[in-house]
Amino acid sequence: MECVVQGIIETQHVDALETLLQGLCGVPKERVRVHELCLKSGPNLGVVASEVRLLCDLAQPTPSWTVRHIGGAMRGAGAEQISVLVRTVVESKVSNSALRLFYTLGYKLDHELLKVGFAFRFNRGAQITVTVTSTNKMPKLHATEEPVLVTPGLQMVEITAPAASDNYNEVVSAISSFCEYLAPLLHLSKPGVLTGIVPTAASAASSLMSNTSGKML
Repeated sequence: MECVVQGIIETQHVDALETLLQGLCGVPKERVRVHELCLKSGPNLGVVASEVRLLCDLAQPTPSWTVRHIGGAMRGAGAEQISVLVRTVVESKVSNSALRLFYTLGYKLDHELLKVGFAFRFNRGAQITVTVTSTNKMPKLHATEEPVLVTPGLQMVEITAPAASDNYNEVVSAISSFCEYLAPLLHLSKPGVLTGIVPTAASAASSLMSNTSGKML
């Protein structure tokens, strides 16, 4: 399983967020360029529809493929009281022929996206990954060199960490604590919960960038 929160930030403030993350994480950022294909099962695979995502990492010298299935979220009173979503996830590396295999099984392409940005991976009470990306659609099938922004001026911020049934409380606490450092720049909440832009983002970004410039001088 994994714990996850998401938020949005205006593109003009992404440099400030990167500066803040660099200071907090203390690790180099990683380039993100992922071609994501969402596949849905056909009627021959049963009454209950299933969905899988094929992810092609284009940032690597040799593109690598991963299949990912996101299951249900944790339910109950305890789940409602925490600000982090806890959900089941199954993920595995696959070959570049995986798409053809899923087509043969009866899956159909629902949509595809290209996510471009950067990520930080670090340990801070949990193995946390912070990803900042713009989301693009393709005007033609698999045309990753012709991306069109879905939300110009906005980028998605996602924080995830792997968890297990015996430690998810600690992971939730680690993510919640880390989110507090980012609060001046963006709201982070469970996926699907829209919280909008933080009113303090512009002033916080300006302060971060001016402090950085001062140190460089």
